[in-house]
Amino acid sequence: MAKVCSILLSMILLISGCSLFEKENLQPKDQQGDEAIVLQQEIEVVAEMLRVPWSINRVNQVFYVSERTGSIVKIDNGKMERQQVELEKPLAKAAEAGLLGFVLDPQFPSNQKAFAYYTYENGQGQFNRVVILHLEGNKWSEERILLDRIPSAAFHHGGRLKIGPDGKLYITTGDATTPQTSQDLRSLNGKILRMNLDGSIPEDNPFDNSYVYSYGHRNPQGLVWIGDTLYASEHGQSAHDEVNLIKPGANYGWPVIQGNEKKAGMETPLFQSGDKTWAPSGMAAHNGKLYAATLRGNAIREFYLEKNTTSPVTTGLGRLRDVYVDGEYLYFVSNNTDGRGNPDEKDDKLYRVLLTNLK
Repeated sequence: MAKVCSILLSMILLISGCSLFEKENLQPKDQQGDEAIVLQQEIEVVAEMLRVPWSINRVNQVFYVSERTGSIVKIDNGKMERQQVELEKPLAKAAEAGLLGFVLDPQFPSNQKAFAYYTYENGQGQFNRVVILHLEGNKWSEERILLDRIPSAAFHHGGRLKIGPDGKLYITTGDATTPQTSQDLRSLNGKILRMNLDGSIPEDNPFDNSYVYSYGHRNPQGLVWIGDTLYASEHGQSAHDEVNLIKPGANYGWPVIQGNEKKAGMETPLFQSGDKTWAPSGMAAHNGKLYAATLRGNAIREFYLEKNTTSPVTTGLGRLRDVYVDGEYLYFVSNNTDGRGNPDEKDDKLYRVLLTNLK
C-alpha cells in the first residue's frame, strides 16, 4: 500500500511541475495563534535570488523591483536583469536603510522616469531624500532631488512611495527613533507627506506651505487606496501594529497613544495587533479587502473591511516586505536576506498566488 501511495504522489508531482513558474505547495502555519483557518495554497515563484527587495512595480507585463542594496531588478517573462542605480550620495549602511521606496512615473513608458526614496550619510549626519530617477539603457541615474534632509537614524525610516488617484506623490516617513518629532508639524518625521510630481507643495494640502498630509505616525511603511480612501500600515512599539484610514490633517497619536487608546483630537486605528507583532509593510487592495505584507508576522495578512476581521492568508515563507495586486493575481516579495530572516539558498523571491485561492 505504501508503495502505491508513493507512486501516486510521484505522478502528481510530475504533472503539477509543468508550469512557466516554479510552484511551491505550502501548508501555511499561523505563527501568531490567530483563530482563522488558513487553507493550503499553491504559490508560484516568479523570480528568485533577489537582494533585500523593497518595492514592487509593474508596467504591462514587466516588473521593476527595487532592492535595498541599491539596484532595480527588471523581470520580463521570467528573465531577470539587475539594473545599476547611480545615486549622488552613497547609501547609508544603517539597519533598515538603503534604497527603499520606488514607484514608476505614470508616463514611464514614454519618459523612462521613476521616483525613489533612499538613505544616505554625509558629514552632517544621516538623511533620507526623495528623487527622480531616469532610465537609460539598463542604468538608472539620479536626475533631480524633490525633497531632501529628512532626518534619519539607525531605524524607522518609513520609505514607502505611492502615487494616489489624485496624481500626487505620497511619502511615508518614520520618527527616526525620536518619537516627539511625530507630533511636531515643523518636522518631516513621523508623517505621511504629499507633493506634486514636480516636488512642489499642493495648494490643497491640509497645512499651509507644508508637505504634511497626516502626522502622529511611528514608522508607516504601507499605502493603498480603495477609491479615493487612503489606508496605511504602521509599525507599533513592541506590538500594537496598526492599519489606519488616513484623513488629511489628522493626528494618529504616536507617541501619546497607541493601540486602542483614545484621546481627543487623535485617531485610533481600524485594526491593531494588540500584544502580537505583525510589522506590516507594503499594502494592496482587492474587492474591499486590504492585504499587507508582514515582516515579524511572516505572512500576507488580509483585512476585511466590511466584516472588520483580519487573518493571515499565506504564511511559511518568512519575512515579507511588499505586496501588489494585478488582475487575478496577488504578487509579493520575501525579505529573508535583510539580516533578520533565515534565507534559503534561493532567497529572496517574488511570488504570486491566485486571489481566488485566498479564502
